[in-house]
Amino acid sequence: MTLNCNGILLDLSTPIVMGVLNITPDSFHEGSRIANVEHAVDVAKQMIVDGADILDLGAMSSRPGADMISEEEELSRILPMVKAIHTALPEAIISIDTVRSSVAISCLEAGAHIINDISGASIDSELIDVIAKYKVPYILMHMKGTPDNMQSQAAYNDVTMDVLAYISNHIKALRGKGIHDIIIDPGFGFAKLDEHNFTLMKQLGSFKMFDCPILAGISRKSTIQRALGVDAANALNGTTALHMYLLERGANILRAHDVKEAREVIQLWQKLR
Repeated sequence: MTLNCNGILLDLSTPIVMGVLNITPDSFHEGSRIANVEHAVDVAKQMIVDGADILDLGAMSSRPGADMISEEEELSRILPMVKAIHTALPEAIISIDTVRSSVAISCLEAGAHIINDISGASIDSELIDVIAKYKVPYILMHMKGTPDNMQSQAAYNDVTMDVLAYISNHIKALRGKGIHDIIIDPGFGFAKLDEHNFTLMKQLGSFKMFDCPILAGISRKSTIQRALGVDAANALNGTTALHMYLLERGANILRAHDVKEAREVIQLWQKLR
């Protein structure tokens, strides 16, 4: 299984790590926040050393209850970071966590390779046309509503079947646009209660039916915090435990704040295989 990342082929025959760089002052995990361009480059370099295969940059918080910032503010935050990281690490694969087509275009022109869209193009439908034009991989995540109201919409008849139906319908639409490099993300924590998150983890193998890489984004999230009675700063051990569990159920990409630890989980999982 490979992805064409704007001319760079990414091998997914074994699981990989996506390192999270939060270019926001209000990300739920304070330790992941990026202060300035120099800090971003330093963190990106260390993530590559630690084993990151993808760097995921986001300039707008998507934690529950977060408000959307303006397009101008999002661009002013993220674009200098993309340019600086691409210059310092020209071989690094950069993913852009955005719901806006204009932000996607600017970042792809500046050297980014992947678009990570939490909204399934429900906020900006033109984003799909951008993906089709630039022929880059698209991360399709399940969410209902927007971050500021999504938790009020966490109601399902059968959460796994509902998310599978959502993913199936969107994949059909994407392929109809000529988009085939699709990564799927069940959206842990997005319009999901803890019981929904754990059910989706247990049934992650169901998503292999789409023959698309599966991204697991559970790193330090509130589901772990509530289950263990810890805060985000102390949720690494729980994250590591769930990473191994998710690899066993078919995850291809671990989206993680802690790259070295996620890489070690993959190395041990490979030994067990």
